[in-house]
Parts: sequence; C-alpha cells; structure tokens
Amino acid sequence: MTTTVTADRQASVAAQAVELRKVYGSGQTAVTALAGVSATFPAGELTGIMGPSGSGKSTLMHCLAGLDTFTSGEVYIGGDALSTMSDKRLTELRRDRVGFVFQQYNLLPTLTAEENITLPLAIAGRKPDPAWFDAVVGAVRLGDRLKHRPNELSGGQQQRLACARALITRPAVVFADEPTGNLDSHSSAEVLDFLRHSVSDLGQTVVMVTHEPTAAAYSDRVLFLADGLIVDELLAPTAESVLDRMKVLDLAAYGGEDAAPRPPSPAQVPAAGV
Repeated sequence: MTTTVTADRQASVAAQAVELRKVYGSGQTAVTALAGVSATFPAGELTGIMGPSGSGKSTLMHCLAGLDTFTSGEVYIGGDALSTMSDKRLTELRRDRVGFVFQQYNLLPTLTAEENITLPLAIAGRKPDPAWFDAVVGAVRLGDRLKHRPNELSGGQQQRLACARALITRPAVVFADEPTGNLDSHSSAEVLDFLRHSVSDLGQTVVMVTHEPTAAAYSDRVLFLADGLIVDELLAPTAESVLDRMKVLDLAAYGGEDAAPRPPSPAQVPAAGV
C-alpha cells in the first residue's frame, strides 16, 4: 500500500480511512469493532458519524485521530499514512495537525482560559498567531473571559473553550466525540453553532460523533455505522431525516419480529465519500 494519497486528492481530503479494521482480543474472545471501513472526509466539511451503541463509531474516530491503533487497513491525515509513523511522529501529529473535542472538557483547572487555549502551542514551543487567536476567541465569544479559570465558566463556556483550544493550531481536522453530551440544549446549540461556523467561515474540517439527531443536523453529511461497517450516508441532513435513518438502524440492531430490514451492506452501495 502506498504511503500517501495522490497529490490532486491530498489538496481536498483532510482524512481518509481505507479498509480499516480493528479487532480487540484474539481467538474465541475476539471482538471486531471495525470490519473494513472506507471513508473520505473532505476538507472544509463537517461530517457527522452516528450508529447504534456498539456500532464502532467512537472506535473509528479514535483510529482516525491516531488515539488508537488499528489491526489492518490505513488511515491518512493530510495525505500521510499513520501506519508508517513512529510514536514520536504520531505524538507530533496529534499535537500539531489534529484537534480534539471530547464530552469531558479536559481543561487544566490551574490555567486561565487564555492559557488553556494556547496550551498546545506552548507545549510545542510556539507562539499563537495574533490574528488567528483573535478570530478563534471571537468565534467562541470568550473575549471577556480570557483571564477566568475553568471553574469560573459555565459548562457551555468550558466546552467552547475546549473548541478554541482544538482550533488554535489550525489543525488539518478536528475530531469531536459527543461534544454536547454534558450540555443543556442552549449550551449545546452554542457549541454546535461554533463548530458549524468554524467550517463555514474559518475553513476548518470537523468530524463529529454524536447520538443526537439535532446535533447531526449541523453536518454537511452523516455516515451511519452498524456492526463495524458504514451502511448508509445522508447528505444535507435534517433532524427528522437523521431520526428516521436511526430508527431503521436501531430496529435492525435489536431485531425482533417487527424489525425493519438491515440497510444495504457496503458491498451493495459505494464507499462513503468515494
């Protein structure tokens, strides 16, 4: 397998999975979390990932972000293959070229909001670009909170602070894993508005795992996983259309006499984003 995607695709693809497999354990106790996922994540788009519990969506994100190893296949970030990278290069990639937003804010309580935002740059021994810093801080509307510590901020403000930290290095892609899971509806809307704004106005690329149809509706498209495979793709989603697709997947996952049929297998439909 080649270690880079072609030059014409590299310019427009932020991340890519090719026949990605992840198996935990071995022998009779082996569990297949990803069963051969291929997907392309275009630059400048917000892609939602959804699926029933245990479908592999968080595993896919962790493998894409270099947070977990994969059994076979390949992951590309900006054209570079993760399987060829040393531990040092993977650490540098996660620090410089990938942003993270998790359900837990993971902020350092002893640092101010400004220090939390610029922490990835400080670790790398770099100073923030003043214009980009101002753009990010303005986008999350925290300009008057920069000297506050996390415990002086609301939950929504803390998550927006985490979003700003994820963007400060101008990463190739931001991975958001259930970013609104701990927030009320108002704070959730604020965080999702920011993620949408970061894509539409700042040119960022975001891949977001969520179980909420209203959150997925902020995406340009949604990929649906079941049993470790991408089984469906929805463009220009609405909360209603996402909910309808999830009902089909949930019914198929739990089975039963009245279960809806399983969506087409990847062998019957083109690979998502390809």
